[in-house]
Amino acid sequence: MSMLRDAIYSTRGKVVIGVITAIVGWQVWLSVAAAGKIGEGIPQEGRRVDVLVTLAFPPERFHIQKFQKLGRVSGTKENSVQVRGVNRADLKALARPFWVLRVEPLT
Repeated sequence: MSMLRDAIYSTRGKVVIGVITAIVGWQVWLSVAAAGKIGEGIPQEGRRVDVLVTLAFPPERFHIQKFQKLGRVSGTKENSVQVRGVNRADLKALARPFWVLRVEPLT
């Protein structure tokens, strides 16, 4: 127990604890913020929905590939990506990345 206490109170131990706390805090914040990014008006019926995902910048290949894991990307326009056939249970996962501003129903 003495070795553990010494490790925790050392400078290196404090840095490790600080980094772990920051990573866990960031992940919690991303999860909490995801719910607020999902817009009103997404149909409640059906298991799959079509959505428009808005980013803070024009999407690049990386972003398109991430969205394709959750649905079919059917097009992009300026800072938005059309994703079709998204499982309703995956909406929060779609909205979770920090670079996603909004997830709205595709009209």
